[in-house]
Amino acid sequence: MSSQPTSSKTIRAHLLSAMKSGEYAGCERLPRENVLAEKLGISRTQLRDILASLEREGFITRRHGVGTIINRHVLGVQTRMDIEVEFLDMIRQSGFEPAVASVRVSEGTADEKIAGQLQIEEGAPVIRVARLCTADGKPAIYCEDVVDKALAKGSYTIKDLKLPIFHFLQQFCGVYPYLDLTDLRPAVADAALAEIFQIPMGSPLLNMEEVDFDIDGKPVFCSTEYFADGIFRHTVMRKKL
Repeated sequence: MSSQPTSSKTIRAHLLSAMKSGEYAGCERLPRENVLAEKLGISRTQLRDILASLEREGFITRRHGVGTIINRHVLGVQTRMDIEVEFLDMIRQSGFEPAVASVRVSEGTADEKIAGQLQIEEGAPVIRVARLCTADGKPAIYCEDVVDKALAKGSYTIKDLKLPIFHFLQQFCGVYPYLDLTDLRPAVADAALAEIFQIPMGSPLLNMEEVDFDIDGKPVFCSTEYFADGIFRHTVMRKKL
């Protein structure tokens, strides 16, 4: 397997795919670590790190004397709210054809709420990116991302901001979101959201208010997200500690 990429991210994705629909789709357990590491062409240390991440997310359970058990009840979940997934991938995983219907970029200033979320001065310049994603052509996710303009370095264009926000943050701000804190609440469509989602006013929506932080705990962006009813089944995995 020397010709295959050996980054942990690539190997992890390969293992997930193999457990879901590939060579381990019919297995209750993964091979022993020494066998699996050899098959993947990586060290046992790298493999253990990958298996640890898969275990943290519930896809596998490692038991001494038993081996690495594949948790098919977790693998079968379409949309995990406790795992960060880009919107188009989330739509695709739910069985629909994803697309970005529109992206609107504007500049403005931070109000009291945004300033508190991003830990910047009220009135500081910000970049706003509003994005509408569709599932099989039907409005599915509407998101408004806000970034402190002071973070943006170098020359960027509207085209750069039309990519997923994570790409812009990494390429032009030099920051890498590490984790987010998200508040979830039910919402109903007002006039503006009803027009965006092409639904009657008062229709149910799921609202998420998210703040993403880098590894040092500094806010890097915040967002307000709305999810259409009836498209996604959001699942959260919680482990007893």
